[in-house]
Formats: sequence, C-alpha cells, structure tokens
Amino acid sequence: MTLQQLRYLIAIANCGSISSAAHELYVSQSSLSIAVRDVERECGVKIFSRSSKGITLTSEGAELLGYARQVVEQADLMEARYKGHAADSPQKLAISSQHYAFAVEAFLAFVADYEGEGYTFSLSETRTADVILDVSEFRSDIGILYLSSFNEQVMGKALEDANLSFTELFCANPHAFVGEHHPLSSRKSLKIEELAPYPRYSFEQGSSNSFYFAEEPFAELPSEKRVIISDRGTLSNLLAHHNGYTVATGVLSSEMHSGIVSIPLETDEVMRVGYVTHAERQLTQLAQRYIETLTRVIEEHS
Repeated sequence: MTLQQLRYLIAIANCGSISSAAHELYVSQSSLSIAVRDVERECGVKIFSRSSKGITLTSEGAELLGYARQVVEQADLMEARYKGHAADSPQKLAISSQHYAFAVEAFLAFVADYEGEGYTFSLSETRTADVILDVSEFRSDIGILYLSSFNEQVMGKALEDANLSFTELFCANPHAFVGEHHPLSSRKSLKIEELAPYPRYSFEQGSSNSFYFAEEPFAELPSEKRVIISDRGTLSNLLAHHNGYTVATGVLSSEMHSGIVSIPLETDEVMRVGYVTHAERQLTQLAQRYIETLTRVIEEHS
C-alpha cells in the first residue's frame, strides 16, 4: 500500500462517502474505489460497510485507519522537518513545556536576541503528557517538566518508554503562590495543611489526568475546593484577586512579581526541574542557545 492510498482512506472516512471525498480531493470516484479495493485485498480486511445512507467503518477498518493516521502523521512530520533542509533554509526550534513563566521569559529573550534572517520558533505551554509526546514524536526539540520523589517512578517509566533523556536544570523546594492580600501572604513559611481551607488552583491535564502527571506537588492530597485552569494568565489573575493558592517552584518571573507572593513550604519534597530530549537526537545549536538563555533567566529569578 502507498501513502496516497492511506490518505484516500482517511479522506473517505472523514467525509462519510466516496463522492464527497472525491470532490474534496479533486480525484475521480473510481480512483478512490480502486484504492479501497487494493488495500482491502492487501490487508485481508473489509474497511467500509456500504448502505443506502452512505459508508461506515467496520471494526477492522477503524483499527486500520488508526494505524493509517499514525503513518500519515509521521510522514507529514518528517516532510515538514526536512523539506528544504539546506544551509540557507529557515532555522527551526520548537519547545514544549509545563506552565512555567521562566520558560516563556527565556523564549522571549531567545527570540529577541536571534539575528538570523529566516526562522520558525514555537513554544507550547501544554499538559505533561503532551510535553512527553511532542518530544518523543519529534514535534519539539526540548520539553520542560519536573520530577520529584512522588512522581519520579511513574514519570521515569513514561520517559523511558518514550526514549527520552532528562537533564536537570535546578532543584527547588515547593512554594505556595498566593496573592499579596491573601491571609497567609505575610508568613515566612507554611505547612501544607495550612493551605487546606483555601481553593487550590491547578492546571488541567486532560485524559492523562493523574496525581503523577500533575504540574503541582502534593496534588495527591485531598482538597474540597479546586479550580482547574489551562493557562498561566488565568492563574495569575486568580492568585492576584482571590484567596486561593497553587504550589510551584518558587521561581518568580518579572510578569508575576506584582501582586503575587511566593512562600516556602515546610517539607522534605524537592522539585527537580529539567528538560527532556529524544535519546536518538542531538541538540541543535539553537536548542543549546535556548537552554543557555533558560539557565540565565532561572539564575536571575531564583
């Protein structure tokens, strides 16, 4: 079978009929029918069931389409990665990260300092599982996340399965982030149980939601009041204007200095923040430059 045949199958499944797919792809219906027939013969399965209402995937067809989508997606990623791969082609760098303000600040500084003519730089603040997936499937050069004694066994297995290597950037004791008018904001340190009466803010983790993939330490502790969000802007507003809290590294970036206080927690837990890379891929010069910028920003705001 060919990539083109797989693309035809995916289009037919998406459109719900061969005629609609033919119209969308600007090919004849007979070409699509032949592609379906040839793949069915080669794989020995029936992909579509036909009726007066159109076509639907069989159970074997749904499974085959799952593999087809993965193959086509990987082919598209490879083509995008190496298309025009010449000395004068645009420079590329992609970063995936848990929600860390210092990672964003470093990215902004990196972009501002870059003097090349052509480039494509991207930063995705995303869920923990997506950070791992992006790097493992070469969508991102670097992923930024943390390990701790609580999550290291599960996260370490996830990184190993994805063929990723973890490099530590810094260690931090967990801190509670609260607004400057929070009842606890003047405290020099806190016990984790003292935060229990207040709403806890945490980042949404989607279908991979588990205590081990949480971006905040002590996520396993019960909380009667929880607010789940997906971006740092919302988190900053909640912290600045309401009496909730979140737990993080304690590294404040310039955008968070106003109205937000970081208070160390009295705990033996340690957050090991670092970056992950694919074990079979060398860091590019751009990736190395970003890590240098990231290290500098962390030192400035520690």
